[in-house]
Amino acid sequence: MNSLLDSEVPAGAYDRFLIDALPRARSQRAWTPVDGPLPALYLSHGAPPLFDDGPWLRELFEWAQSLPKPKSVLIVSAHWEAAPLCLSAPAARTPLVHDFGGFHPRYYTMTYDTPDATALAHRVAGTMPDGESLYQHPSRGLAHGAWVPLMAMYPLGDIPVLQLGLPTHDPGRLLELGARLGPLREEGVLVIGSGFMTHGLPFLTREMLTKGEVPSWSSDFDTWVADRAVHTTVEGFMMGFSKRSFQTAV
Repeated sequence: MNSLLDSEVPAGAYDRFLIDALPRARSQRAWTPVDGPLPALYLSHGAPPLFDDGPWLRELFEWAQSLPKPKSVLIVSAHWEAAPLCLSAPAARTPLVHDFGGFHPRYYTMTYDTPDATALAHRVAGTMPDGESLYQHPSRGLAHGAWVPLMAMYPLGDIPVLQLGLPTHDPGRLLELGARLGPLREEGVLVIGSGFMTHGLPFLTREMLTKGEVPSWSSDFDTWVADRAVHTTVEGFMMGFSKRSFQTAV
């Protein structure tokens, strides 16, 4: 069975990507307090077949290389919704969650063995107000909304990572949560929100993929989001975007 992108070798583009990416990743300069707070990022995490998309892999990697290497990463993805607040397991080499179906078997064998993230868990807990519970899941690993983009950004897997469950869809409460997590950036923590601008894999036909066509419902919404990102003023935020994803630098 081939991937949605009809790759002859599933994740073959990722294998080729690693040849050049790994040496550069090993030489990436580490974050220091002199660098100031890291930005907060929003990125399109994609689906596992994006391991067959060389340009997407390189775009995320170059993004990461443009920043100093973070001390740790906290990532929030709607692929894990949990209330009250819940963090993924902090133990080193916690197995991934392969929360998808219908793809080539190789995607279910991919691993991302990150180091122990207990120190990050304590810091995240320390940002919560008194009386608010924050649960530490004993065994849940990173969902694909986390490990797919991070395997492109930091292919060495040598940075402690935790995933924070999305506790609500209420924008006000989410902004409050973001404000509490913001100070972690001053300690070298890269805070990431990941998702898709639109999500409709069942509606993409093989003919569209072959021709590189984008459904109008997707391109129209992407255009609207890009326009809002540029023209909507949000105090304290400067917003930019790229073809596949956009960065929010705070």
